[in-house]
Amino acid sequence: MTVLLEARGLVKRFAVKKDGGWWPLNRRPSQIFAVDGVSFSVAEGETVGLVGESGCGKSTLVRIVARLLDATSGEITFGGADIGSVPARQFGRMPQRANIQMVFQDPTDSLNPRFTAFDAIADPVRRLRPMRRADLKARVFEMARLCGLPEELLSRFPHQLSGGQKARVGIARALAVEPKLLILDEPTSALDVSVQVVILHLLQELKERLGLSYLFISHDLNVVRLLCKRVLVMYAGRIVEQGSTADVFGAPAHPYTAALLSAIPSMSTEGRRARIVLTGEPVSPIDPDPNVCRFYSRCPSGTSLCTSAGPALVPVGSGREVACHFPRLAQSEVGRVEGVRAGSYNTTG
Repeated sequence: MTVLLEARGLVKRFAVKKDGGWWPLNRRPSQIFAVDGVSFSVAEGETVGLVGESGCGKSTLVRIVARLLDATSGEITFGGADIGSVPARQFGRMPQRANIQMVFQDPTDSLNPRFTAFDAIADPVRRLRPMRRADLKARVFEMARLCGLPEELLSRFPHQLSGGQKARVGIARALAVEPKLLILDEPTSALDVSVQVVILHLLQELKERLGLSYLFISHDLNVVRLLCKRVLVMYAGRIVEQGSTADVFGAPAHPYTAALLSAIPSMSTEGRRARIVLTGEPVSPIDPDPNVCRFYSRCPSGTSLCTSAGPALVPVGSGREVACHFPRLAQSEVGRVEGVRAGSYNTTG
């Protein structure tokens, strides 16, 4: 498959203020490592899921990829062109901005309360795809029909629309400039359950009809399992596991992934996993020790190795990578990884 988006070694750090002011000049200010050395890719027509607990850096990562935020370091290429070196403010005024669009988590907060639904959809077209007024009107109506939004609602303001209707406006706005990649930052989390299903079906239909690529961020792992071909698992600013959704959900290799999946509710006793309860405190994102595994404080079977060498994200099979010294693997894969204990579940972060 042709790679559409590729991120390599993305890092984002935020300076921390000292109580009462900035740090002394002779001392380096502390930093929050929000994103720390993340690499991944999205192919044309592919849906990639990004999962992890709140505060792990998912939203910061996707805002860097969407060029809404500048990275501290790292590279981003889109269609083979370097876009990571372009400042976010400058990129927002370039025609290439149209190629990557985003659907935000809260459809109410993401819409300008002074814009009608028509203006909300038309605004990015005016900025990135200038056209005649008649063509613009036709474009907005076309997007509204595509997203199941009645034309009579286009004259309404956000407070006059339901949650599902505002979600459709947000999706239509993102599609109006004909993007190639759509970043979906938990697009249904603020909606009622019944509306969530409708919006998810709409997104799937739009992907197939328009040939889009999706980077899908969600807390709902069942949704990720149904919609995504590949999944990235993020913890404390790093990707700790990535691979095909079938492989990761079927046999999680990292202990954090196993704990996440064990929390998925199931009505079937056969499909229910044994609940894994993590103890200990999460590692602080402020100046973490690079030689200590980020998951060590919560890992049920950490060893001294985990405090002397932070695990790198390494291949453990075809198209699969895990950041763990002792990943849990299927028996058929054990022989491919040096140092893995066959048949054991010694999962050390």
